[in-house]
Amino acid sequence: MTATSDRRLSVTAHTDHVEGASQPGRPRPADPTGPPAPATGRAWRHVATALVLGLTLAVGFFAGRAGDTAGGPVRAAAPDPTAHLGHGPGGLEVSRDGWTLAMDTPRLTVGKPGELVFRITDPTGAALTTFKENHERRMHLVVVGRDLAGYQHVHPQMSPDGTWRVAVTPAAPGPLRAIADFWPEGAPAQVTLGVDVPVPGRYAAGPLAPPEETILVDGYTVTLDAGLRAGESNQVLVWLGRNGQPVNDLQPHLGAYGHLVALRQGDLAYLHVHPAAASQPSSVVAFGVTVPSAGTYRLFFEFRHLDKVHVAAFTVTV
Repeated sequence: MTATSDRRLSVTAHTDHVEGASQPGRPRPADPTGPPAPATGRAWRHVATALVLGLTLAVGFFAGRAGDTAGGPVRAAAPDPTAHLGHGPGGLEVSRDGWTLAMDTPRLTVGKPGELVFRITDPTGAALTTFKENHERRMHLVVVGRDLAGYQHVHPQMSPDGTWRVAVTPAAPGPLRAIADFWPEGAPAQVTLGVDVPVPGRYAAGPLAPPEETILVDGYTVTLDAGLRAGESNQVLVWLGRNGQPVNDLQPHLGAYGHLVALRQGDLAYLHVHPAAASQPSSVVAFGVTVPSAGTYRLFFEFRHLDKVHVAAFTVTV
């Protein structure tokens, strides 16, 4: 699968979107001249993982230093154990806790510009107009094919009447899953709702890329170290390299030095986690992830570097 075939649609918010975001199709072999990990490879990463976990128990986060003659990653930060507390897998329901994702777009057409128009309604059917800002935005919208192709994370614009809009041009037929992640003003926690949007035509679900530890994305070598176990808190490390050097100058993206979205194959159960608030712009980004069950997941790691957002997608079997 190429980068072109893995993208099933393009999405552009009216006033705010993830500019330059891209994701790989079928992962390619790692660049032998520029791996993000040190020369000691997997063993070094396992040592680093143990250090991260140990210091998480001691102080909640750390910014450590390590190095070798290959100029590998130099520091990592452990995820905040209280981050997204209670924010388990979502996006499986159109209504939850009295809130409903009311999609006003009945369908989209392949190859033609369209628009997703939706509202978040309360138990009376009235559109919600007051949202708490969360990670610098009031609405996070993930749009992805049911076969997990064409991932996009965008931020639509809301009209005064509570109607959200984002432009969409589907590249292929098939159902699209729209997942809205938001925090109603005054609510005790975030809410995540999901709905399918039909794109008529002959649908052929593409296969997922096979699990690989290291992939190339837009010239970056991205390595995922994620021994996930269902129902347990797992440490996930992402290593970044470019041109044979570690990327130690990440830029903040939506208030953090990286975002990780996990989607479960089949029902597209959704998890969205972030590194610790104290994390550094390092070549290593650490997350705490709890997947709800065994299965196959697609993990989308978003990062910002040189004023551009990139997306690295990994297939992981739990």
